[in-house]
Amino acid sequence: MEYAAKLETEVDPASRVVSREEWLEARKALLQQEKELTRQRDRVNAARLALPWVKVEKDYRFETSSGEKTLSDLFDGRSQLMIDHFMFHPDWDAGCEGCSFFADHIDGMLPHLNNHDVTLVAVSRAPIEKIEAYKRRMNWHFPWVSSFGSDFNYDFHVSFTKEELASGSVNYNFRQTPSEQAFDELPGLSAFYKNEKGEIFHTYSQYARGGEEALGALMILDHAPLGRNETGTLSFVKRKDEYVAKPAASSGCCH
Repeated sequence: MEYAAKLETEVDPASRVVSREEWLEARKALLQQEKELTRQRDRVNAARLALPWVKVEKDYRFETSSGEKTLSDLFDGRSQLMIDHFMFHPDWDAGCEGCSFFADHIDGMLPHLNNHDVTLVAVSRAPIEKIEAYKRRMNWHFPWVSSFGSDFNYDFHVSFTKEELASGSVNYNFRQTPSEQAFDELPGLSAFYKNEKGEIFHTYSQYARGGEEALGALMILDHAPLGRNETGTLSFVKRKDEYVAKPAASSGCCH
């Protein structure tokens, strides 16, 4: 199993039932671990903010629904830019299921991020026409642009050429990742800052499972009785319009 703490669902739930006093003792012990996790997260966040920055020298261009834009334009008047590296290959007809799961969270975040001087934009290699069509299908409204024909995805190690994949490994998540564990496209999140001179700096990137804390639905599942109940990372996730509706459970009343 990928997660050591994953609940084995074949265990009879009744075997986990204890008295309120026993439960409270176990819950208090877990609370200490949760508090340490919170303190560790604070330390990691402080270290993240202390990272040095790298000036972006390349003139990246993107296709948008309103024409070509530069990386500087994507800031939309704000000083901070977060880019969701959304997996959507030019040959695909739909975006990645896992990236779509994250995208379902974005629209509700935007007013809060924007008020905090942060712009969030999704970037994919698919042509803008495919992006716009999929965006309509999913009923999303956040900014989403195409890096088709640009080096952007390759420079930030979320897209890989056939030659790179054929070499046996690709540079992903700050290490050489075996090609059999990689695809043409992989997910990530990158942060940028623009100063008053208009200079842009790359401040942070995260990949693979690094972005899980941004997935509110996943965090709720981590607190549910059966957890994520998955056989692999996000194995349960589908595009939101592809779930099969389950019949409502019987209330036990006469029908």
